[in-house]
Amino acid sequence: MASCSRTCAIIGNAAEHSSAILMAMKNRMDLAVNIAVGSSAQVALLIAPVLVFVGLAIGQPMDLAFTTFEVIAVALAVAIGASAVRDAESHWLEGAFLLLVYGMLGVAFYFY
Repeated sequence: MASCSRTCAIIGNAAEHSSAILMAMKNRMDLAVNIAVGSSAQVALLIAPVLVFVGLAIGQPMDLAFTTFEVIAVALAVAIGASAVRDAESHWLEGAFLLLVYGMLGVAFYFY
């Protein structure tokens, strides 16, 4: 079940991921970014609260009590993502920085 929780999140948004990649390959970065941001907002505002209620219904409570490290990581991700889309322009270096931050957060969570 633990492996499904990681895989299902990727598979569940596979259509959105592929659409964003296809739009980026067609140089329609505005649409690609909107798809990615919309997908993140959908997970944060709909799927996470629904999982809390489903957990209560099946007797497996899931709370949204995050550690300080997790809250700082989310705030950092939001701040960096907002700064990347603020000027409404994209450059390969911004993408590289976003991937670098993603990798750094992944390593930090692995060792935390």
